[in-house]
Amino acid sequence: MADSRDKPLVLGIETSCDETGVGIVHGTTLLADAVASSVDEHARFGGVVPEVASRAHLEAMVPTIERALGQAGVSARDLDGISVTAGPGLAGALLVGVSAAKAYAYALGKPLYGVNHLASHICVDQLEHGPLPEPTMALLVSGGHSSLLLSSDITSDVRPMGATIDDAAGEAFDKIARVLHLGFPGGPVIDRLAREGDPEAIAFPRGLTGPRDPAYDFSFSGLKTAVARWIEAKRSAGEEVPVRDVAASFQEAVTDVLTRKAVRACKDQGVDHLMIGGGVAANSRLRAMAEERCERAGIRLRVPRPGLCTDNGAMVAALGAEMVARNRSASDWDLSADSSLPVTEPHVPGAADGHGHAHSHSHDHVHEVSKDNLYS
Repeated sequence: MADSRDKPLVLGIETSCDETGVGIVHGTTLLADAVASSVDEHARFGGVVPEVASRAHLEAMVPTIERALGQAGVSARDLDGISVTAGPGLAGALLVGVSAAKAYAYALGKPLYGVNHLASHICVDQLEHGPLPEPTMALLVSGGHSSLLLSSDITSDVRPMGATIDDAAGEAFDKIARVLHLGFPGGPVIDRLAREGDPEAIAFPRGLTGPRDPAYDFSFSGLKTAVARWIEAKRSAGEEVPVRDVAASFQEAVTDVLTRKAVRACKDQGVDHLMIGGGVAANSRLRAMAEERCERAGIRLRVPRPGLCTDNGAMVAALGAEMVARNRSASDWDLSADSSLPVTEPHVPGAADGHGHAHSHSHDHVHEVSKDNLYS
Protein backbone atom coordinates (compact mmCIF):
# COMPACT_ATOMS: atom_id res chain seq x y z
CA MET A 1 0.00 0.00 0.00
CA ALA A 2 1.02 3.63 -0.40
CA ASP A 3 2.97 4.97 2.53
CA SER A 4 0.59 7.87 3.20
CA ARG A 5 -2.69 9.39 2.14
CA ASP A 6 -0.97 12.16 0.19
CA LYS A 7 1.03 9.65 -1.89
CA PRO A 8 -1.56 7.14 -3.11
CA LEU A 9 -0.65 4.45 -5.61
CA VAL A 10 -3.18 4.74 -8.43
CA LEU A 11 -3.62 3.10 -11.84
CA GLY A 12 -5.31 5.17 -14.54
CA ILE A 13 -7.01 4.00 -17.73
CA GLU A 14 -7.54 6.27 -20.76
CA THR A 15 -9.61 5.21 -23.80
CA SER A 16 -11.37 8.39 -24.95
CA CYS A 17 -10.18 8.14 -28.57
CA ASP A 18 -7.60 5.93 -30.32
CA GLU A 19 -4.99 5.54 -27.56
CA THR A 20 -5.22 2.76 -24.99
CA GLY A 21 -3.30 4.37 -22.15
CA VAL A 22 -2.50 2.88 -18.74
CA GLY A 23 -0.48 4.83 -16.20
CA ILE A 24 0.57 4.24 -12.61
CA VAL A 25 1.56 7.03 -10.24
CA HIS A 26 2.66 7.22 -6.63
CA GLY A 27 1.48 10.63 -5.48
CA THR A 28 2.96 12.91 -8.13
CA THR A 29 5.66 10.44 -9.17
CA LEU A 30 5.15 8.63 -12.47
CA LEU A 31 5.98 4.93 -12.23
CA ALA A 32 4.61 3.64 -15.54
CA ASP A 33 3.11 5.03 -18.74
CA ALA A 34 2.09 2.28 -21.16
CA VAL A 35 0.32 3.19 -24.42
CA ALA A 36 -1.07 1.10 -27.26
CA SER A 37 -2.13 3.22 -30.24
CA SER A 38 -4.48 2.25 -33.05
CA VAL A 39 -3.61 5.34 -35.12
CA ASP A 40 -2.21 3.25 -37.99
CA GLU A 41 -5.53 1.43 -38.31
CA HIS A 42 -7.31 4.76 -38.87
CA ALA A 43 -4.79 6.32 -41.27
CA ARG A 44 -6.37 4.94 -44.44
CA PHE A 45 -9.70 6.53 -43.43
CA GLY A 46 -8.14 9.94 -42.83
CA GLY A 47 -9.50 10.11 -39.29
CA VAL A 48 -10.50 8.06 -36.26
CA VAL A 49 -13.23 5.46 -36.86
CA PRO A 50 -15.07 4.92 -33.54
CA GLU A 51 -15.84 1.23 -34.04
CA VAL A 52 -12.25 0.45 -35.03
CA ALA A 53 -10.99 2.34 -31.98
CA SER A 54 -13.35 0.47 -29.63
CA ARG A 55 -12.27 -2.95 -30.92
CA ALA A 56 -8.61 -1.96 -30.66
CA HIS A 57 -9.14 -0.94 -27.01
CA LEU A 58 -10.70 -4.34 -26.26
CA GLU A 59 -7.69 -6.16 -27.68
CA ALA A 60 -5.09 -3.92 -26.05
CA MET A 61 -6.58 -3.41 -22.59
CA VAL A 62 -5.33 -6.37 -20.56
CA PRO A 63 -1.84 -6.53 -22.16
CA THR A 64 -1.38 -2.78 -21.62
CA ILE A 65 -2.41 -3.00 -17.97
CA GLU A 66 -0.03 -5.90 -17.43
CA ARG A 67 2.76 -3.96 -19.15
CA ALA A 68 2.16 -0.94 -16.89
CA LEU A 69 2.22 -3.06 -13.74
CA GLY A 70 5.46 -4.61 -14.93
CA GLN A 71 7.03 -1.22 -15.67
CA ALA A 72 6.03 0.08 -12.23
CA GLY A 73 7.20 -3.07 -10.47
CA VAL A 74 4.02 -3.25 -8.39
CA SER A 75 1.20 -5.73 -7.91
CA ALA A 76 -2.38 -4.77 -8.67
CA ARG A 77 -3.18 -5.65 -5.05
CA ASP A 78 -0.91 -2.80 -3.92
CA LEU A 79 -3.05 -0.15 -5.61
CA ASP A 80 -4.99 2.39 -3.55
CA GLY A 81 -7.45 3.06 -6.34
CA ILE A 82 -8.25 2.83 -10.03
CA SER A 83 -9.20 5.86 -12.10
CA VAL A 84 -10.63 5.93 -15.60
CA THR A 85 -11.65 8.52 -18.15
CA ALA A 86 -15.46 8.69 -17.94
CA GLY A 87 -15.72 11.44 -20.58
CA PRO A 88 -15.70 13.36 -22.77
CA GLY A 89 -14.73 11.27 -25.79
CA LEU A 90 -16.04 8.61 -28.16
CA ALA A 91 -18.87 6.76 -26.42
CA GLY A 92 -17.88 3.25 -27.47
CA ALA A 93 -14.20 3.79 -26.71
CA LEU A 94 -14.99 5.24 -23.29
CA LEU A 95 -17.21 2.26 -22.45
CA VAL A 96 -14.33 -0.15 -22.96
CA GLY A 97 -12.16 1.73 -20.47
CA VAL A 98 -14.93 2.23 -17.91
CA SER A 99 -15.89 -1.46 -18.08
CA ALA A 100 -12.30 -2.56 -17.62
CA ALA A 101 -11.78 -0.19 -14.69
CA LYS A 102 -14.92 -1.47 -13.00
CA ALA A 103 -13.83 -5.08 -13.44
CA TYR A 104 -10.38 -4.52 -11.97
CA ALA A 105 -11.63 -2.29 -9.14
CA TYR A 106 -14.37 -4.74 -8.16
CA ALA A 107 -12.17 -7.82 -8.35
CA LEU A 108 -9.44 -6.14 -6.30
CA GLY A 109 -11.77 -4.44 -3.81
CA LYS A 110 -10.38 -1.00 -4.70
CA PRO A 111 -12.17 2.37 -5.01
CA LEU A 112 -13.11 3.47 -8.51
CA TYR A 113 -12.79 7.06 -9.78
CA GLY A 114 -14.40 8.17 -13.02
CA VAL A 115 -12.54 11.34 -14.04
CA ASN A 116 -12.75 14.04 -16.70
CA HIS A 117 -10.48 13.80 -19.73
CA LEU A 118 -9.82 17.55 -19.91
CA ALA A 119 -9.11 17.94 -16.20
CA SER A 120 -6.69 15.00 -16.53
CA HIS A 121 -4.80 16.86 -19.27
CA ILE A 122 -4.27 19.69 -16.77
CA CYS A 123 -3.36 17.48 -13.83
CA VAL A 124 -0.68 15.54 -15.74
CA ASP A 125 1.65 18.54 -15.48
CA GLN A 126 2.08 17.74 -11.77
CA LEU A 127 4.06 14.65 -12.79
CA GLU A 128 6.71 16.85 -14.40
CA HIS A 129 6.63 20.24 -12.68
CA GLY A 130 5.18 19.51 -9.24
CA PRO A 131 1.87 20.61 -7.66
CA LEU A 132 -0.32 22.89 -9.75
CA PRO A 133 -0.51 26.51 -8.62
CA GLU A 134 -4.01 27.53 -7.53
CA PRO A 135 -5.42 29.06 -9.59
CA THR A 136 -3.96 27.82 -12.87
CA MET A 137 -4.95 28.92 -16.37
CA ALA A 138 -4.87 26.02 -18.82
CA LEU A 139 -4.88 26.07 -22.61
CA LEU A 140 -5.91 22.62 -23.87
CA VAL A 141 -5.49 22.00 -27.58
CA SER A 142 -6.10 18.68 -29.29
CA GLY A 143 -7.97 17.03 -32.13
CA GLY A 144 -11.25 17.36 -30.28
CA HIS A 145 -10.75 20.35 -27.99
CA SER A 146 -9.46 23.90 -27.97
CA SER A 147 -10.28 25.30 -24.56
CA LEU A 148 -9.19 27.90 -22.04
CA LEU A 149 -9.87 26.71 -18.50
CA LEU A 150 -9.36 28.28 -15.08
CA SER A 151 -8.84 25.86 -12.20
CA SER A 152 -8.61 26.78 -8.53
CA ASP A 153 -8.87 23.10 -7.46
CA ILE A 154 -8.29 20.43 -10.11
CA THR A 155 -10.51 17.96 -8.24
CA SER A 156 -13.55 20.19 -7.83
CA ASP A 157 -13.33 23.59 -9.53
CA VAL A 158 -12.55 23.87 -13.24
CA ARG A 159 -14.26 26.75 -15.06
CA PRO A 160 -14.44 27.17 -18.84
CA MET A 161 -13.23 30.59 -19.99
CA GLY A 162 -13.39 29.95 -23.73
CA ALA A 163 -13.65 27.17 -26.29
CA THR A 164 -13.75 26.53 -30.01
CA ILE A 165 -17.05 27.35 -31.69
CA ASP A 166 -16.31 25.05 -34.63
CA ASP A 167 -13.16 23.09 -35.53
CA ALA A 168 -10.62 22.36 -32.81
CA ALA A 169 -7.00 23.23 -33.57
CA GLY A 170 -5.92 19.61 -33.97
CA GLU A 171 -8.85 18.94 -36.27
CA ALA A 172 -7.77 21.85 -38.47
CA PHE A 173 -4.23 20.43 -38.65
CA ASP A 174 -5.61 17.06 -39.79
CA LYS A 175 -7.85 18.62 -42.44
CA ILE A 176 -5.11 20.80 -43.92
CA ALA A 177 -2.74 17.83 -43.96
CA ARG A 178 -5.37 15.92 -45.90
CA VAL A 179 -5.70 18.74 -48.45
CA LEU A 180 -1.91 18.74 -48.83
CA HIS A 181 -1.90 14.92 -49.17
CA LEU A 182 0.33 14.54 -46.11
CA GLY A 183 -1.56 11.71 -44.42
CA PHE A 184 -3.01 11.27 -40.93
CA PRO A 185 -2.46 12.48 -38.25
CA GLY A 186 -1.59 15.92 -39.61
CA GLY A 187 -0.04 17.67 -36.62
CA PRO A 188 3.43 16.08 -36.54
CA VAL A 189 4.04 16.27 -40.30
CA ILE A 190 2.89 19.90 -40.58
CA ASP A 191 5.11 20.81 -37.63
CA ARG A 192 8.07 19.13 -39.30
CA LEU A 193 7.54 20.72 -42.72
CA ALA A 194 6.82 24.15 -41.22
CA ARG A 195 10.36 24.32 -39.83
CA GLU A 196 11.60 24.52 -43.41
CA GLY A 197 8.97 27.05 -44.55
CA ASP A 198 8.33 30.78 -44.21
CA PRO A 199 5.62 31.55 -41.62
CA GLU A 200 5.09 34.97 -43.19
CA ALA A 201 4.85 33.76 -46.80
CA ILE A 202 1.03 33.73 -46.85
CA ALA A 203 -1.27 36.01 -44.84
CA PHE A 204 -3.86 33.52 -43.61
CA PRO A 205 -6.71 34.89 -41.41
CA ARG A 206 -6.79 34.87 -37.60
CA GLY A 207 -10.28 33.87 -36.50
CA LEU A 208 -12.21 35.71 -33.77
CA THR A 209 -9.52 38.31 -33.14
CA GLY A 210 -11.54 41.41 -33.95
CA PRO A 211 -12.43 44.02 -31.30
CA ARG A 212 -16.03 42.82 -31.11
CA ASP A 213 -15.26 39.10 -31.14
CA PRO A 214 -15.41 36.92 -27.99
CA ALA A 215 -12.21 37.42 -26.01
CA TYR A 216 -11.43 33.78 -25.25
CA ASP A 217 -13.29 31.69 -27.84
CA PHE A 218 -11.61 30.10 -30.86
CA SER A 219 -12.61 29.49 -34.47
CA PHE A 220 -10.47 27.61 -36.98
CA SER A 221 -13.10 26.75 -39.59
CA GLY A 222 -12.57 29.98 -41.53
CA LEU A 223 -8.81 29.51 -41.48
CA LYS A 224 -9.15 25.94 -42.68
CA THR A 225 -11.39 27.05 -45.56
CA ALA A 226 -9.06 29.92 -46.50
CA VAL A 227 -6.04 27.60 -46.65
CA ALA A 228 -7.92 24.97 -48.66
CA ARG A 229 -9.11 27.58 -51.16
CA TRP A 230 -5.61 29.04 -51.50
CA ILE A 231 -4.22 25.59 -52.27
CA GLU A 232 -7.01 24.85 -54.75
CA ALA A 233 -6.43 28.16 -56.54
CA LYS A 234 -2.76 27.27 -56.99
CA ARG A 235 -3.59 23.83 -58.34
CA SER A 236 -6.29 25.17 -60.66
CA ALA A 237 -3.77 27.62 -62.11
CA GLY A 238 -1.35 24.76 -62.72
CA GLU A 239 1.12 26.16 -60.19
CA GLU A 240 3.14 24.18 -57.70
CA VAL A 241 1.89 24.41 -54.12
CA PRO A 242 4.70 25.53 -51.77
CA VAL A 243 3.86 22.92 -49.16
CA ARG A 244 6.43 24.04 -46.58
CA ASP A 245 5.37 27.68 -46.76
CA VAL A 246 1.69 26.72 -46.54
CA ALA A 247 2.42 24.53 -43.51
CA ALA A 248 4.44 27.28 -41.81
CA SER A 249 1.92 30.04 -42.53
CA PHE A 250 -1.05 27.93 -41.45
CA GLN A 251 0.70 26.81 -38.27
CA GLU A 252 1.66 30.39 -37.49
CA ALA A 253 -1.96 31.51 -37.76
CA VAL A 254 -3.15 28.79 -35.39
CA THR A 255 -0.45 29.28 -32.76
CA ASP A 256 -0.74 33.07 -32.94
CA VAL A 257 -4.41 32.96 -32.00
CA LEU A 258 -3.99 30.28 -29.33
CA THR A 259 -1.16 32.00 -27.49
CA ARG A 260 -2.54 35.52 -27.89
CA LYS A 261 -5.85 34.57 -26.27
CA ALA A 262 -4.24 32.46 -23.54
CA VAL A 263 -1.93 35.28 -22.44
CA ARG A 264 -4.82 37.75 -22.57
CA ALA A 265 -6.91 35.48 -20.32
CA CYS A 266 -4.06 35.24 -17.79
CA LYS A 267 -3.70 39.03 -17.68
CA ASP A 268 -7.44 39.65 -17.42
CA GLN A 269 -7.88 37.13 -14.61
CA GLY A 270 -4.73 38.07 -12.71
CA VAL A 271 -3.22 34.59 -13.08
CA ASP A 272 0.56 34.37 -13.38
CA HIS A 273 0.78 30.74 -14.53
CA LEU A 274 -0.22 29.22 -17.88
CA MET A 275 -0.29 25.49 -18.46
CA ILE A 276 -0.61 24.11 -22.01
CA GLY A 277 -1.76 20.54 -22.59
CA GLY A 278 -3.38 18.27 -25.16
CA GLY A 279 -1.89 16.69 -28.27
CA VAL A 280 -1.25 19.98 -30.10
CA ALA A 281 0.84 21.12 -27.12
CA ALA A 282 3.56 18.92 -28.61
CA ASN A 283 3.78 21.38 -31.52
CA SER A 284 7.21 23.05 -31.48
CA ARG A 285 6.02 26.43 -32.75
CA LEU A 286 3.21 26.62 -30.20
CA ARG A 287 5.70 25.95 -27.42
CA ALA A 288 8.18 28.53 -28.70
CA MET A 289 5.60 31.26 -29.25
CA ALA A 290 3.97 30.64 -25.88
CA GLU A 291 7.34 30.86 -24.18
CA GLU A 292 8.14 34.16 -25.90
CA ARG A 293 4.80 35.78 -25.10
CA CYS A 294 4.63 34.48 -21.53
CA GLU A 295 8.13 35.75 -20.82
CA ARG A 296 7.21 39.22 -22.09
CA ALA A 297 4.03 39.21 -19.99
CA GLY A 298 5.70 37.96 -16.79
CA ILE A 299 3.74 34.70 -16.87
CA ARG A 300 5.28 31.38 -15.91
CA LEU A 301 4.71 28.75 -18.60
CA ARG A 302 4.27 25.06 -17.78
CA VAL A 303 4.16 22.55 -20.64
CA PRO A 304 4.61 18.81 -20.03
CA ARG A 305 6.97 16.88 -22.28
CA PRO A 306 5.33 15.82 -25.59
CA GLY A 307 4.67 12.25 -24.43
CA LEU A 308 2.50 13.52 -21.60
CA CYS A 309 0.61 15.98 -23.82
CA THR A 310 -1.01 13.36 -26.02
CA ASP A 311 -3.70 11.09 -24.56
CA ASN A 312 -2.18 8.76 -21.97
CA GLY A 313 -3.03 6.82 -18.83
CA ALA A 314 -0.55 8.76 -16.70
CA MET A 315 -2.75 11.86 -16.75
CA VAL A 316 -5.77 9.84 -15.62
CA ALA A 317 -3.75 8.24 -12.84
CA ALA A 318 -2.47 11.67 -11.79
CA LEU A 319 -5.98 13.04 -11.36
CA GLY A 320 -7.11 9.85 -9.64
CA ALA A 321 -4.26 10.19 -7.16
CA GLU A 322 -5.35 13.76 -6.44
CA MET A 323 -8.89 12.51 -5.80
CA VAL A 324 -7.59 9.98 -3.28
CA ALA A 325 -5.21 12.47 -1.64
CA ARG A 326 -7.98 15.05 -1.23
CA ASN A 327 -10.45 12.44 0.01
CA ARG A 328 -12.91 12.96 -2.84
CA SER A 329 -15.82 10.55 -3.06
CA ALA A 330 -15.19 7.47 -5.21
CA SER A 331 -17.59 6.68 -8.03
CA ASP A 332 -20.46 4.21 -7.75
CA TRP A 333 -20.49 0.88 -9.58
CA ASP A 334 -23.14 2.23 -11.92
CA LEU A 335 -20.59 4.72 -13.30
CA SER A 336 -21.28 5.23 -16.99
CA ALA A 337 -19.34 6.70 -19.87
CA ASP A 338 -20.46 10.23 -20.74
CA SER A 339 -19.27 11.35 -24.16
CA SER A 340 -20.16 14.97 -23.34
CA LEU A 341 -19.07 15.11 -19.69
CA PRO A 342 -18.64 18.84 -18.95
CA VAL A 343 -15.26 20.06 -17.76
CA THR A 344 -17.00 21.63 -14.77
CA GLU A 345 -17.22 18.05 -13.45
CA PRO A 346 -13.59 16.96 -12.87
CA HIS A 347 -14.86 13.61 -11.64
CA VAL A 348 -18.06 11.63 -11.21
CA PRO A 349 -18.60 11.25 -7.46
CA GLY A 350 -20.53 8.40 -5.89
CA ALA A 351 -23.29 8.45 -3.32
CA ALA A 352 -23.23 11.57 -1.16
CA ASP A 353 -21.75 9.80 1.84
CA GLY A 354 -18.33 11.40 1.42
CA HIS A 355 -16.59 8.06 1.24
CA GLY A 356 -17.58 6.64 -2.09
CA HIS A 357 -19.72 3.59 -2.82
CA ALA A 358 -16.82 1.58 -4.16
CA HIS A 359 -15.32 1.20 -0.69
CA SER A 360 -18.26 -0.90 0.45
CA HIS A 361 -17.63 -3.78 -1.97
CA SER A 362 -14.57 -5.42 -0.45
CA HIS A 363 -16.40 -8.71 0.10
CA ASP A 364 -14.62 -11.99 0.70
CA HIS A 365 -15.65 -13.40 -2.66
CA VAL A 366 -14.19 -10.33 -4.37
CA HIS A 367 -10.78 -11.10 -2.94
CA GLU A 368 -11.14 -14.69 -4.12
CA VAL A 369 -11.58 -13.42 -7.67
CA SER A 370 -8.49 -11.24 -7.31
CA LYS A 371 -6.30 -14.30 -6.78
CA ASP A 372 -6.49 -15.04 -10.48
CA ASN A 373 -3.21 -14.43 -12.29
CA LEU A 374 -4.82 -11.59 -14.24
CA TYR A 375 -4.50 -9.38 -11.19
CA SER A 376 -1.23 -10.57 -9.73
